Amino acid sequence: MRVAAIDCGTNSIRLLVAEPGPDSRPVEVDRQLELVRLGQGVDAAGEFHPEALQRTFAAIDHYAQVIADHGVERVRFVATSAARDAHNRELFFDGVRSRLGVEAEVIPGAEEAALSFAGALSGVRPEAGPVLVVDIGGGSTELVLGQRDATILQATSLDMGSVRLRERLLVSDPPSHDEVTTATDFVDHLLDGSGIDFGRVASFIGVAGTATSLSAIHQELPHYQRDKVHRSVLSVDQIQHLADRLLGMSASQVEASTCLPAKRAEVICGGALILSRIAARVEQTMTVSESDILDALAAGLLA
Repeated sequence: MRVAAIDCGTNSIRLLVAEPGPDSRPVEVDRQLELVRLGQGVDAAGEFHPEALQRTFAAIDHYAQVIADHGVERVRFVATSAARDAHNRELFFDGVRSRLGVEAEVIPGAEEAALSFAGALSGVRPEAGPVLVVDIGGGSTELVLGQRDATILQATSLDMGSVRLRERLLVSDPPSHDEVTTATDFVDHLLDGSGIDFGRVASFIGVAGTATSLSAIHQELPHYQRDKVHRSVLSVDQIQHLADRLLGMSASQVEASTCLPAKRAEVICGGALILSRIAARVEQTMTVSESDILDALAAGLLA
C-alpha cells in the first residue's frame, strides 16, 4: 500500500509518498516541496490573498497528478498556522476537496507539535534526553520537549514564524536595527512565557525550513542537498552568526549568495532570529533532521 501525506504551512506545501518497508516503517517513494506563501498577508488582513490561493491550488493540482501516478491509496492533508487564522478558509477547504477528494485538516498546535516530535525522532536518534525538537514554520513555532522513547513532557505552539515576523516586524529590506531589537524582544517575550524548561534540554533537534536552510547556508552548498543537511550540526555560535549575517542582508542578497529560492530568501532572517533566541537558551549544539511531520503523518497512515 502506498500513502501520501501533505503538509500545507504558511510558506510551503510539501508532499511525501511512502510505502511500508520490511519493518513496516515508511519508506520514501517521492518527496516534493513548493514554496507558495499561502500565508501572504494573513497576519495583517486575516484572510487568504487570491494570489496565494492560486499558487497553492496550482501546487495541489501537481501533487494530485503525482499521487495518481504513484497509485496512492490513502491521503492525509494537514494545514497549520495560516489556515487556523484565515477568515475565508472555506475557499481553501473547497479547493483542496475538489482537487484531492479529501478534507483539509486544520490540526491544532498541540497535535502539530506531537507529530513534529515523532517525525524528528524517526530520523535522528539523540544520545541523551530530554530532547527538544524545534519546528519553525512561516506562521508558528512548535517547541516539544520529550524523552527518547517519544514520551512528551512539554509542548507548545507559539504565534511566531519566519513569515509572520517578517511581515509584522522586520519590514525593511534589510531590517533596521530598531526592527531587529523590537522583533528580538517580541520573540523573547513569547519564549519566556512558553512554559518550556530549556534548562532540562540534553539534546536539541531542528526540523523544517529554517533549520535546514541555515544548515545549507552554513555548509555553503551550491544547491540544496538533502543528504548533506540531514543529521548535520550547528553550534549556538554558528546559529547566532548566521542570524546576524542574514538580518544584515537584503532578500536579493540572500538569494544571490545562497542556495535559497526567492520565497525562502525573503523570510529566512525571521526564522534565523527565532532559532538564535532558542539556541541561546538551550546552549546545546543543534542536530538538523530532514525527517519531520510528514514522516509522522505517513507512519500514521500506514499504521
